[in-house]
This record gives sequence, C-alpha cells and structure tokens, in this order.
Amino acid sequence: MTIPKRLHVHMTVGDLAEAIGYYKALFGTPPTREKPSYAQWRLDDPSVNFAISTSCADTPGLSHLGIQVGSDTDLDGVNARLQADQHATTEEANATCCYARSDKHWSVDPTGTAWELFHTHEDLEVFGQGDMPTKTKAQPTAGGCC
Repeated sequence: MTIPKRLHVHMTVGDLAEAIGYYKALFGTPPTREKPSYAQWRLDDPSVNFAISTSCADTPGLSHLGIQVGSDTDLDGVNARLQADQHATTEEANATCCYARSDKHWSVDPTGTAWELFHTHEDLEVFGQGDMPTKTKAQPTAGGCC
C-alpha cells in the first residue's frame, strides 16, 4: 500500500487545551494523538499532519513546515531534488521526537522557514528530542526541537 505524501505544519502554542479546543472545532474532529504538551491531527481532508505543542519554540506561532512521506525512497527523492538544485539539507537519521521515530532531512527555504522532510517508522510514548535547523542555515542546533 502506498502512503501519500502529507503536508506537515507544526505550531507552537501558549495554552495547549485552548488550542486543542480551537483546532478541534476548526477540523471537526479531536486530535489523532494527544499528549501532555502535544497534540496531532492526521487528516485526510485536508491531507495534512497538523501538530501543536508547548515545547518547540520560545514564541507561539509557526514552528516549521514539512512533508511527511510514505517511504525512505520518497524521502531520498525529495532530498535529492533539493540538493540537485543546490539547496542545503541536513540528515537526521533515526530521530526520536514528537512522539515518533523518523528518518529526516531538514532544509531552510529562502525566507528562513525550516522544512522537515520525514518518514515516520513508528509512534512512541515519549516526546524525545530532535534538532531543528536555525532560520539562517540548514544546520541543526543543539537542543532544538523536531
């Protein structure tokens, strides 16, 4: 079975319960996953992996965007396209963050927005800790968040 690519949006929020209430009303469904500092909706309509957390950034708002792919082959393909066009990427293999274990490639677009390209291998019961590139370069920073 082929898993379609899915847009990923991660927002940092100040009040998780309030944000869950808002997005539950917006999407018309409760979160697919809900943890003490995190919630995620894996929606088919619109096709998006939408996540919110209280721990990904100091300031509420957009944390990062991403593309969730269905296989390592798809992940390698997206990464290869970026590198072929001279866009830097940073690999993060077997990362454990956001209650999942994933292989990732990070990139930063010309506006400074971090993009997470990832293939999730399994859901986990711990948040974990990953690295996210800074807004000026595609290099992970210590203590970042996925």
